[in-house]
Amino acid sequence: MSTCGVGYLPLAPGTWGSAVGVLIYLAAVQLAFQYKIVSPAVCFAITSIVFVAFALIAFWASSRTAESLGGKDPQIVVVDEVLGQLVTFLFVPFTFSWKLILAGFVLFRLFDIWKPYPVKEFEKLPGGIGICADDIVAGIYAGTCLAVLNVFVG
Repeated sequence: MSTCGVGYLPLAPGTWGSAVGVLIYLAAVQLAFQYKIVSPAVCFAITSIVFVAFALIAFWASSRTAESLGGKDPQIVVVDEVLGQLVTFLFVPFTFSWKLILAGFVLFRLFDIWKPYPVKEFEKLPGGIGICADDIVAGIYAGTCLAVLNVFVG
């Protein structure tokens, strides 16, 4: 699942996949403000449902792509980065704050590349779950840091 072809970009496809995640987040924020969904609980419920649906599709698609290409985690599969980036933003209220968005992007890329314990361990899970799970955990780490930044700096 190359996510709109960005997985085929020659340099840093994971970073481009994360950028797609940011764009999806910004589209969701725009829709929330456009339709005046201002209740944080409603926004969180909608994004959580969309996230779970997207995660199930990502598990299936990345597993199928890995099987067809014969690799455990092919470089063209970047839907996992999209998923991890979206997890990062689940930890803060919807916002157009460029500082917060940039911080979330950088934090997720940092944890996705660094893979502190136990992030790397999740790659060992089978199929699409293993492809996506490490990015979800990296997103949880990044989201936690982003939430702390939002409280103290935001």
